[in-house]
Amino acid sequence: HTLSLLTLKPGLFTGAGRDAAGTVWWDDLGVPCHSEAASAWLAGPPAAAARAHASHKGSYGDVAVIGGEGLDARGLGMGGAALLAASAALHGGAGRVLVALLGGTLDLDVRQPELMFRHVDALQLEQLTVVCGCGGGEAVRAVLPQVLAQAPRLVLDADALNAIASDTALAQALADRAPKAHATVLTPHPLEAARLLGTDTASVQSHRLAAAEQLAERFQCVVVLKGSGTVVAAPNQAPRINPTGNALLATAGTGDVLAGLVGAAIASPQDSSTATLLDRVAAAVFQHGQLADGWAATEQTTLSASRLASRLRSLA
Repeated sequence: HTLSLLTLKPGLFTGAGRDAAGTVWWDDLGVPCHSEAASAWLAGPPAAAARAHASHKGSYGDVAVIGGEGLDARGLGMGGAALLAASAALHGGAGRVLVALLGGTLDLDVRQPELMFRHVDALQLEQLTVVCGCGGGEAVRAVLPQVLAQAPRLVLDADALNAIASDTALAQALADRAPKAHATVLTPHPLEAARLLGTDTASVQSHRLAAAEQLAERFQCVVVLKGSGTVVAAPNQAPRINPTGNALLATAGTGDVLAGLVGAAIASPQDSSTATLLDRVAAAVFQHGQLADGWAATEQTTLSASRLASRLRSLA
């Protein structure tokens, strides 16, 4: 147990602090909270939203997942990562989900025939919400310049982040998106964040809020720093610390599922101001962890990424 006085401390809810703190108790000692002084907020459940009857698939946006390096390239087939992200976007409520694998000839997923397969060159990037990088390997590097320049809404994950971290031209292209009013979400785990910041994982984990805020400021985008107590940050706003989730998410593919769910959450053609974008992304992160919490309480089997994706629901 940990007793926190006056206010709650961010370190109790993220990184190693979450395990060390145990059950957190709080006493404000009768001192009112001044919200303008908050260094972070605990994220809460998203507000319930009902879809209008008079809507259609175009009302909820098209998500294109680009990733999945083929086995022939380097002997490292990673198509499953892209399919998991696509499955999450599908179950997360996107109107249509397109999949552009960076290798192989798959044109149908018989278990999810709703997914529409495309060649990257056939995608109309300027009309899509793009989730790029899941299992992309080295192959994703070649498509990133076009994706960064054209996609109006973009979620960058995994190998896309690694490519940007090692290429100053790609990093500049990422920074150039904000002046164009293009919405961007980065979803790094601590090592990917360290590469983007030019530091090491230990430094990121020791200062998780600062690392997320630094990335958000540098690239003028929303950053989801994954891990225990995921931090969601945006420029000039107090970051959110997500209270949901557990160690069941420490398995391959759950990050790809989160990227796809974030893609679905920001795909709806509504107001895409920074505040609204932050709210949508934080809601997706909350739901992702909440499903793992529910699984731990009710199921006796391992939570695989594909099971996680199939239990998602629309946030719109």
